[in-house]
Amino acid sequence: MKTFYLVILCTLLLAVCARRERRNVLFIMADDLRTSLGCYGDQVAKSPNIDQLASKSQVFLNAYAQQALCAPSRASMLTSRRPDTTRVYDFTSYWRDQSGNYTTLPQYFKSRGYFTMSVGKIFHPGISSNFSDDYPYSWSIPAYHPASLQYEKKKVLSGPQEYLSLYPLENMTLAPDPNVPKSLPPVAYNPWTDVRRREDVQKLNISFPYGPIPKDFQLRIRQHYYAAVSYVDAQVGRLLTTLDQLGLADNTVVVFTSDHGWSLGEHGEWAKYSNFDVATQVPLIFYVPGITAHREGFRESTFPLIDILTHSDYSFKNAKVRRNVVELVDVFPTLSYMAGLPAPEPCPDVSLQEELCTDGDNLAYTFRHRERGVEAEAISFSQYPRPADTPQENSDQPDLEDIKIMGYSLRSWDYRYTLWLGFNPKTFQVNVTDVHAGELYMLADDPGEDRNVYSDLDHSGLLRKTAGLPRTVPLQMRMKLQLLYLTAGMKVNRRTAW
Repeated sequence: MKTFYLVILCTLLLAVCARRERRNVLFIMADDLRTSLGCYGDQVAKSPNIDQLASKSQVFLNAYAQQALCAPSRASMLTSRRPDTTRVYDFTSYWRDQSGNYTTLPQYFKSRGYFTMSVGKIFHPGISSNFSDDYPYSWSIPAYHPASLQYEKKKVLSGPQEYLSLYPLENMTLAPDPNVPKSLPPVAYNPWTDVRRREDVQKLNISFPYGPIPKDFQLRIRQHYYAAVSYVDAQVGRLLTTLDQLGLADNTVVVFTSDHGWSLGEHGEWAKYSNFDVATQVPLIFYVPGITAHREGFRESTFPLIDILTHSDYSFKNAKVRRNVVELVDVFPTLSYMAGLPAPEPCPDVSLQEELCTDGDNLAYTFRHRERGVEAEAISFSQYPRPADTPQENSDQPDLEDIKIMGYSLRSWDYRYTLWLGFNPKTFQVNVTDVHAGELYMLADDPGEDRNVYSDLDHSGLLRKTAGLPRTVPLQMRMKLQLLYLTAGMKVNRRTAW
């Protein structure tokens, strides 16, 4: 399993800005972390320190990444621009060369007088961040990378073995939907090629692309993933306790999130590389002192360290949860505002020439008002590229020049709607009339996204309705209109957990 990384964006500058207190920022970003946390309702996960943070924070229960791959997701979140604007879909593109000189989140804070530092993996290393983690644009000093990457492919590290003991193998279960759905279009399937390259997986002699991993091995993968989550939880606990000891917890915004999720056998898939919830949904937790929590006593510790090996359970209780859909492109404007800086202005429909703007929403209003119910207009928009209509060796991570199809996925409260459309990697243009496949999941009855009903619907009327739309209508709006048409008259029993 992959190692998670902690990343810190911090400052010791205090000032006043626009009648809001300017705060320090501690930004903690995990790698490949799905919502397998106690505070997200996972009954298996043992994550008491992150749950403790969540209990004093605003927790976004339905937050989604823009692409389930490290470099594109991180570039998108840190510039607050979608992958079709950054033009980063793989590991071999740097947005400043590929599309535009876009301002990043740490760069914006730096330009406003903050001292910014990075530890570990925040930008994806290598070409996608100019071999420098975007220094000196984004950081006041060069980014620091510990030597942990050399252990990435190790079977078991010297320290995680004790965390495995938190998850006895006999107590682990398979994914609730471990088989490839019959209605899944081949182009949508993630053949988890990188997992197949592991030495221990190669010995299993699994057929490509759909051959299932033996059940006993699936249980071990799930066990090790959860152990990695608990290991990360312990490190988060140490970090937050140190923040407390330094006397900074009362004037520091803490953000905890991930770049994308991870499949653990759902739909017969592993790793990421898809548009499903398990691959795109991420934890998103905002602690804002004085707003999401107040110190109960002068000598009270805000984040006392919880030893996960002896006290693995934590009862998560918090009224500050948001169930409506949000996106990682929302982080930049929201964090800027909550830290005391002006939020960037919304981007125009065509924003390639704009250095600073946001494709996301400033969610600051959500910190002051209770959620009243389902917001029908709240959606997330994710995408994933493919080189062909059927799974092949490079289906999971195609290089830019090999991308022939782009899967665009719209996630609302009730539905996930995905279209796989023809894509030209030389012009970065999508052909909205070249539909290779479609997916539509009714989430009230099918939360696992296992029953694709796209082919059950009549699309002739939809084609007539959308044929007359001007070319200038953005794809996101076009798909929203299509979803409204496809689902008109459908009666969906909304969840009532309000």
